[in-house]
Amino acid sequence: MFYAVIMAGGSGTRLWPLSRQEHPKQELKLVGERTMFQLAVERLDPLFPPDRIFIVTRANHASALIAQAPQIPAANFLIEPEGRGTAAAIGLAAIHLRQHDPYAVMAVLTADHFIAKPEAFRQALSAAAEVAREDFLVTLGIRPDSPATGFGYIQQGESLEKDSSPAGFTAYRVERFIEKPDLDTARRMVDSGEYSWNSGMFVWHVISILAEFERQMPQFYAQLEGLASYLDTSSYGEALKQVWPQVVKQTIDYGIMEGAQDVAVLPVDIGWTDVGSWGSLVDLLPADAQGNRWVGPHLGIDTHNTLVFGGSRLVATIGVEDMVIVDTADALLVCPRDREQEVKEIVRQLQSEKRSAWL
Repeated sequence: MFYAVIMAGGSGTRLWPLSRQEHPKQELKLVGERTMFQLAVERLDPLFPPDRIFIVTRANHASALIAQAPQIPAANFLIEPEGRGTAAAIGLAAIHLRQHDPYAVMAVLTADHFIAKPEAFRQALSAAAEVAREDFLVTLGIRPDSPATGFGYIQQGESLEKDSSPAGFTAYRVERFIEKPDLDTARRMVDSGEYSWNSGMFVWHVISILAEFERQMPQFYAQLEGLASYLDTSSYGEALKQVWPQVVKQTIDYGIMEGAQDVAVLPVDIGWTDVGSWGSLVDLLPADAQGNRWVGPHLGIDTHNTLVFGGSRLVATIGVEDMVIVDTADALLVCPRDREQEVKEIVRQLQSEKRSAWL
């Protein structure tokens, strides 16, 4: 059977001050009237019924997410005592799915992406599952429309096309993963037509990914197998609490994908946006004649190309251009649009100064 795993434990520091530790971006209504998490769940229908959707999140977020998606069984919310990176979250989901269905194929997705073409997305997942059943670890590659420097890239190798290839899709062996490049390198890669953006979404057989954990992260694999022995017992919660702080913090890209065997990329066009910063919202919100985008009451005079994200009170701007303004009940952010990636530095400084009231 085919299952979806949504990772929903991120903190969204570049979307401060709206995204906070207790209410991170996946719980927020950033695009429309549904939260990012609700959008992530709803676009899986009808490919995945609710009982085949699993959520990996942290204890302090679980109740809010359960309330936002009551159709998903509460037992399908897998709780991490603390965040240990995407490798840990995926490994935890893998042992639960193996216990549930030893032949499971799992799609690993996130709760903070916007996907404008949900039907194409579901078709891509179905196609990737066919490739995964041939024992490949499959990553969804996004066909690049610009030489973006904020994403990792995947180089395509030989085509895996065969008689049983998924209709409308071609999978390729992964030649290599490339970290975020400089602009000139990104231009060359995009012009070559041989590269995709790394979306951070994957499809694989649960047995295949656990075999790679055993090969490349043997200590973590041993910890997972230790936890697996407690699944469906009353001691599982305590065992998890004891083991999880000892788990190495690692991403799935560094820990597994870059050194994995039999990795495939499926380039797709699904209208994908990684909603990781205020700038990423610009193309998702409607603009007025002056290029301004806003949420909440706004009055602008001689204001151009500015993003205003507010609440119930009016935000008025005069003579403002190319700015990001985010107004919340206890904090106000004002910065040039070309420096919005630096918002995470505000969070780091607040953390270093232990000003937790604004975190």
